[in-house]
Amino acid sequence: MSNKNIKVKDYIIKSAADFFTPIGLVLGLYIILHGHLSPGGGFQGGVIVASAVVLIYLGYGYEKSSSTFKPNILKKSEAIGALMYTFFALLGIFYAANFCRNVFFNIGNPGDLFSSGTIFLMNAAVGYKVLTGVGFLILLMFGLLGNKEA
Repeated sequence: MSNKNIKVKDYIIKSAADFFTPIGLVLGLYIILHGHLSPGGGFQGGVIVASAVVLIYLGYGYEKSSSTFKPNILKKSEAIGALMYTFFALLGIFYAANFCRNVFFNIGNPGDLFSSGTIFLMNAAVGYKVLTGVGFLILLMFGLLGNKEA
């Protein structure tokens, strides 16, 4: 009888993970993309997107979450996010200004999605770096929790 209850709980948790994962991904990407126009930004949106790792882990376990979000790829992608941010920050120096200077500030209309120049690009790079870095750390912690020898 207890096995039947566990099975029902598994279906409920899997259904909840299946329902909330796309919502978290869309909300996190929205916050990353609109972070220069509203409260929030790359860091907050990246953490929300990385919460998909937690939801998949809770619904399906470590094996499924580590095969869906490959830890080695996440670790390497974090370095790509850092390089992207550094490149966009160095654009200010390349245009004879200072580091992290917004050099494409006159593009678009105020309030539009692509109206803030390099701030939008740097915000997206921060979001990418945070979602890959935090996602990797979450997978690492869950892997250590499941490993009884560690």
